[in-house]
Amino acid sequence: MSDSRAEILAGGATLAVAAAFVIYAAQGSGMAAAPGSYELSASFRSVEGIAPGTDVRMAGVRIGTVTGLALNPETFRADLTMSVADTLELPEDSSVAISSEGLLGGNFVELVPGGSPFTLAPGDEIQDTQGALSLLALLAKFVSSSEGN
Repeated sequence: MSDSRAEILAGGATLAVAAAFVIYAAQGSGMAAAPGSYELSASFRSVEGIAPGTDVRMAGVRIGTVTGLALNPETFRADLTMSVADTLELPEDSSVAISSEGLLGGNFVELVPGGSPFTLAPGDEIQDTQGALSLLALLAKFVSSSEGN
């Protein structure tokens, strides 16, 4: 009888740890907005290297995550939604760009605050955007321009 009780306790503990891991993974992957945050959106020409769960940073500090990406069939642009810490009051003229961590690093979303006295409200869209730069396209341009000389 005591052996089966130990097995039941071990199985219950395993299930509890697995459930905690699933909840942690869902929040960390950007599938759900973190508590204490609000949603903003932006439209980009290219979001290459970005996926739900990608970091949103300001001055190199993680302040949120990308929560959704979709192609807008009317504008043919990528619509991005992000969750940002609600402790930040971003000026309405803030800009957002897809930045790279380096030559071999991944991409992230970078918010650059503006100077407006008015702030973005939850659900607002950031108008000033800069899409991802393709390193291969830049290298191809460089090679083709140097061949002409």
